[in-house]
Amino acid sequence: MKPLLLLVAGLCVFGEELPLVSAVEFQPLAAQVARVVQALEVVGEPLPKAEAAELQKLLGTAGGGKAQVEAIQKILDKRVLIGIEINPESRVKAQQGPAAARLMEQGWRTFLVKVANQAGITAVLAVDSPNSGQLANTSAGGVARRWIDHAMFNKQPMKPHLSGLEVEYRILQLYSKDAGKREAKLIFDVGQGTQDLGFRSEVDILFTASPAAKVVFRVKDTDGKTTTAGFLIRDESRRVYPAQTKRLNGDFFFHPQVYRADGEHVTLPPGSYTIEYGRGPEYRTGVKKLAITGPEPKEVSFQLERWIDPAKMGWISGDHHIHAAGCAHYERPTEGVYPQDMMRHVTGEDLKIGSVLTWGPGWYFQKTFFEGKDNALSTLENRIRYDVEVSGHPSSHTGHIVLLGLKEQDYPGTQRIEDWPTWGLPIMKWAKGQGAVTGYAHSGWGLQVQDTKMPTKELPPFDGIGANEFVVTVTKGLTDFISTVDTPYTWELNIWYHTLNAGYKARISGETDFPCIYGEKVGLGRSYVRQPKLDYTDWVHGIRDGRNYVSDGKSHLLDFKVNNVEMGMGDSTVKLAAPGQVKVTAKVAALLGEKPDDVIRNRRVDQKPYWELERARMGNTRKVPLELLVNGNVVATQEVVADGAMRDVAFDVKIDKSAWVALRILPSSHTNPVWVTVADKPIRVKDSIEWCLAAVEKCFNQKIGRIRLTEQGEMKTAYDEAKAVYQGLLKEAN
Repeated sequence: MKPLLLLVAGLCVFGEELPLVSAVEFQPLAAQVARVVQALEVVGEPLPKAEAAELQKLLGTAGGGKAQVEAIQKILDKRVLIGIEINPESRVKAQQGPAAARLMEQGWRTFLVKVANQAGITAVLAVDSPNSGQLANTSAGGVARRWIDHAMFNKQPMKPHLSGLEVEYRILQLYSKDAGKREAKLIFDVGQGTQDLGFRSEVDILFTASPAAKVVFRVKDTDGKTTTAGFLIRDESRRVYPAQTKRLNGDFFFHPQVYRADGEHVTLPPGSYTIEYGRGPEYRTGVKKLAITGPEPKEVSFQLERWIDPAKMGWISGDHHIHAAGCAHYERPTEGVYPQDMMRHVTGEDLKIGSVLTWGPGWYFQKTFFEGKDNALSTLENRIRYDVEVSGHPSSHTGHIVLLGLKEQDYPGTQRIEDWPTWGLPIMKWAKGQGAVTGYAHSGWGLQVQDTKMPTKELPPFDGIGANEFVVTVTKGLTDFISTVDTPYTWELNIWYHTLNAGYKARISGETDFPCIYGEKVGLGRSYVRQPKLDYTDWVHGIRDGRNYVSDGKSHLLDFKVNNVEMGMGDSTVKLAAPGQVKVTAKVAALLGEKPDDVIRNRRVDQKPYWELERARMGNTRKVPLELLVNGNVVATQEVVADGAMRDVAFDVKIDKSAWVALRILPSSHTNPVWVTVADKPIRVKDSIEWCLAAVEKCFNQKIGRIRLTEQGEMKTAYDEAKAVYQGLLKEAN
């Protein structure tokens, strides 16, 4: 081994080149390294772009051999702080590698550990240090010695156990309490009795921890008022700050960004930083450069810039499906996070309304925050309220149900989740009885179709947890809405179009299902409700009444009217005595970047992001198609320039028979309908009614096997009644 002298920011760091291990098969090594690269992105310390590109090219080599195996190691070994050798007797020996031993005061750094595994064992590689540990009941001298914390990153996409390969890479994270030079002893083992003789499993390393500066953010909204915004902070090596996997106090580890209110701070070591900032899809993303030269406190000002403000025009944004527990939330999803954490995110994305839904994971703890009213942390501009998603309950297989505006959250006679009904209709009936607004979550699951034309005669499998039972509950007047934006749009909209064509008037709403389907941010799917003022109860009633459009926030369909009858107002109906022409008007705005993003727009319908304005871009232009629908069919299209400007649009369209009319920019935004009746006749589209009739039968056969015997009779009766209703509608259509 050759001594290696590195010069890092004026500091000489001695390490050693690590031996290359050639006797390892390329394919499993490439797979393990690919997970390491992905994990480095997860922890917020990705490889430099040039190295990542070079490595990606090597990993994609067909039939790679010794040359590629060694080339991979040469790239990664530069990032290795510790080299581990496990001999055939499973003894562990450690040595310092070539990576610069630099840490950050009050912050975490990430390093690679190279493991040469001659024993082929699959135990967990553990690290310990006498310089870490709890400081309670420790002498003054002991406190001084305990300055470091450590963790092996073994979460997804990594695996906790070694693979048994002859060589692999692991991820080590280190935290420094102090600034300056500090020595730490790191001790490695793979189980009891595996440390090598002569203390060779121990490595003493002299670290230099850069002093951190307190950086106070001054955050101003477009009106000059102080506010909260989101900030993505990276240094020149693309590291994310604060350390992504060690977030505290409302900064979620599965986000690269953090949220800060005016006057709050982050701590940063000396270096050059790029900060991207914004406040949800209604704002432009700003970029600011920042240089930290020492530990002195610093203030940085951020002026936010809106491109649209629907609230000022009477359209209030909200996301009715966000969670404070489960999915991406922390290691203990049975607990989750607190209202103040969810409020920070709702405010930081300028989501006016956030419905925090308590569901299976965390049910017994999170339900303690239910009040039947707005949470006390709500403000005049942003509000949260705790309601319920019936998910993780016995009825989940028939479709997850969203219950908004509940007064009571426990189903009568139940003590545990397991006591709830095994199908959804009784739950909706109970919720409607207390005045709640009811709908289905992530509606497309189980309703997948291959045909992209809507409505299609293709029958879905009805084998999922979306709006599967909707074809039954809609006939009982129990479903106010189905959710959109967080599943493929053809799967969501197809069933809705069919029920509208059968004459029903359930509406659509927009949701994110944070952080389950989408963990990036709250409010990726939104409902914009026409309201005179911000009010949670009126907002959910607006969804029930259909005075809302759904959107990813990047396109907007405001003031949609047919013959001056506005969507969701009154009975939303235009009455014609005979076939005739109607005028459709609206205000439309959208915002796309100048250059196309082919990565997003070339994805299949069933690949995320499911709703995204980029998918609507016309060629290499900045235009998107605004489509006018009559009974689900596109009858006219106008091209809209997505430059952020608000434009008045108008269509003249002939209505030959009773129909519902709507506007859409797919897959980005969609209005609810305005109905047009001709000679007081109802809407009865034969193909759609036949589809609904077949759907009831298909859904029943899929679900009946999971229903309690005591409930099967009631369920069969309800499904038979739904079929009878559709048969009656079919006679009217004929």
